[in-house]
Parts: sequence; C-alpha cells; structure tokens
Amino acid sequence: MTTTRVKWIEGKSFLGVGDNGRSVVMSPADGPGVSPMQMLLLGLGGCTAIDVVDILHKQRQPLEDLQIEISGERGEEWPKPWTRIHLHYIVVGAGLDPHKVERAIELSVHKYCGAHATLAGVAHITHDYELRPNGRGDQE
Repeated sequence: MTTTRVKWIEGKSFLGVGDNGRSVVMSPADGPGVSPMQMLLLGLGGCTAIDVVDILHKQRQPLEDLQIEISGERGEEWPKPWTRIHLHYIVVGAGLDPHKVERAIELSVHKYCGAHATLAGVAHITHDYELRPNGRGDQE
C-alpha cells in the first residue's frame, strides 16, 4: 500500500507529498501550483513517458528526446471528469526504428501504464506520435 499526503499551505494552495518525501504545489488554475485535474494529465504523461523511454533503451534505440503533449476535454456537468484525452508523443533521435517506437508506445498504453489503465475507465484516450530525426523536441 502507498500512502501520500496533501497539506494545506494557505489560501487555496496545497502541498502534495509522495511516499518518497518529494513534493509538488497544487492550487486552482489561478494559483501558483498545478491544478489537481492537470496533475491527472501530467501523471498520465509521466507514467507513459517512463515506460516508453525504458522500452526504447532496452531496444537499444538512439533516443535523444521525448515529449508528450497531453490535451483533454472535461465534461460539462459537475464533477466535470476528463471525458477525452489525447497523447501526442514527439520522439526524437536519428535512426529510430518507427516500428519499435510504435511498439513501445503500444506496450505502455495497453500493458504497463497504470495511470492510463485507471483513466481509461472514465475517459476515451487516444494517442499518436511523430518522429523527429535529430535535435531536441522543444518547440520554442
């Protein structure tokens, strides 16, 4: 069993503390932290990113960078759960095998990512990816 904690800081700001002691600030959209609903999307992105990087490294793929853009739509009625979520993987590396990249993503979303399995019970989750041969995935 894992136990985490949320502590009220002040106003509408809260400190989330993981069972490893690491923390994150949460607040409504107009506050200094990430909103709890955005944390769900970030958790999904982090979960699948860890899987994909791990799988591609095990496949000895020349991964230089990975970013995942996560977009979501919420229901109109309270509690306004996520109803649609889309994951767009940006995978960077010269010489990446597209079949291995696709397989890594499929394994993550259908077998390994617990956040995906949890959210898929409430939201329709889709994904796609793009390969970039070199350079960082940053779009600045």
